Amino acid sequence: MKVYSVILTVVVAILLVKSLTNDTTPLPDIIGVQGIIVEDKNGKERILIGAPIPFASNRVRTDTTRVKEIWGKNFPPEYMSWYNKYNHDNYGILILDSTGFDRIALGSPAPDPNIGKRVGPSTGIIINGNNGFERTGYGVLTVDGKDRVVLGLDNDNGTEGFSITIFEDGTSGLTMNSTNGSIFLGKADSTNWYTKDHVPFNGLLINDTKGEEIKLNSSDKERNTYNKNKRN
Repeated sequence: MKVYSVILTVVVAILLVKSLTNDTTPLPDIIGVQGIIVEDKNGKERILIGAPIPFASNRVRTDTTRVKEIWGKNFPPEYMSWYNKYNHDNYGILILDSTGFDRIALGSPAPDPNIGKRVGPSTGIIINGNNGFERTGYGVLTVDGKDRVVLGLDNDNGTEGFSITIFEDGTSGLTMNSTNGSIFLGKADSTNWYTKDHVPFNGLLINDTKGEEIKLNSSDKERNTYNKNKRN
């Protein structure tokens, strides 16, 4: 009984002292890791964090066998040789779906689309559809050492359908593309490639697949209305 009394007294004393003292041990401010992989309840990699992100066995983008089977059949035979030159890394956060397709990428730089290389490294966010093709994105691209800002909405095959762009050469505007042609609304300097004739432009330009052109250009003093003519 005496032994038990001593032990109980010591335990109570320890608990009492601990309750009266403040634990001032600071929590770690920085956690240093090479990468983080978050798995779902089925053990599939779903969130990748790193610089660059770590390898994930379930990711389609880095499995060329699956790439050839899923995407390669829809493109020319040269597709796989082109694909091997695309940037598949992401410096930031990548979210995969349960089948391994990239769905959301937040990075600097972010990965290239699966249909071609970007004109320069992009810092921003990319959102893909359920087949892995880019559907929308917002980012700043470095082109020839200058910034290009782009907000784009893509068709289901990855081609650009709608975009708002501020180019490094001063061109800025809204562009819509479809199987019927294209529409550009904005400002373009003499170095632009939207208006083809390389003259200062500020207005509306419509081109269709038949070669018809409708142009309303306030920068051209001789035209105070629109002209419709065949493109050269």
